Amino acid sequence: MGHVVLFHSVYGLRPAVLAAADRLRAAGHHVVTPDLYGEPAVATIEEGFALLERIGEPAVMGRARAALLEAPPDAVLAGFSMGAAVAGALLSERREAAALLLLHSAGGVPEAVRPGLPVQLHMADPDEYPPEPELSRWQRAMSGAGADLSVHRYPGVGHLYTDPDLPEHDSAASTQTWERALAFLHGR
Repeated sequence: MGHVVLFHSVYGLRPAVLAAADRLRAAGHHVVTPDLYGEPAVATIEEGFALLERIGEPAVMGRARAALLEAPPDAVLAGFSMGAAVAGALLSERREAAALLLLHSAGGVPEAVRPGLPVQLHMADPDEYPPEPELSRWQRAMSGAGADLSVHRYPGVGHLYTDPDLPEHDSAASTQTWERALAFLHGR
C-alpha cells in the first residue's frame, strides 16, 4: 500500500484526524499526520480561524512542507477542510503525488494537475467551504486540466461530518466516505 500525508482542519490535530490515520493504517497505508499548528486543537471553528491567523499561513505551509521531506515523492496528499487546501496547494511541489484525497473542501489548482491524476473529493451538500459557484468552477477547471476527478456529495450533513466529536457528525455519511476513500486509495 501507499504513503499518505494527512493534513488536519483549521481546528488543529483533533482525535478524528488521528482516528482517520489509524483507519488508513489498518488498510495497510503508511500515514503521517503533521501538526501544522504546534499547539493543542481548539473546540470551535472561530477559535480555529483565530489560531490560524495568529500562527500565520506561511508558518502552517512551512510545517506542511517539512512533513513532506520524509515522504516519498509519490505520497498521496490528503486533508480535512483547511488541510485539503494545504494538500492542494502542495500539489504543484509534488508533481509525482499518487493522488489527492480531499475531505470537506476542495483543493488544488489546475496548473498543478498532471493528466490522469486521481483526485477524490468528499463534501457536504450544500457546504459553504467553498461556496457552490466557486466549487463548480474548481470542478470544471480540474476536469479540464485532466484530473481523474470523482466528487461525492452528502446531502443534509454539516461541514466536518466525519468528526464524531463535533455536533455536525453524521455516522452514515462518514461510513460511506471512508468506504469510498479506502477504495480510492487501494493500490496507491
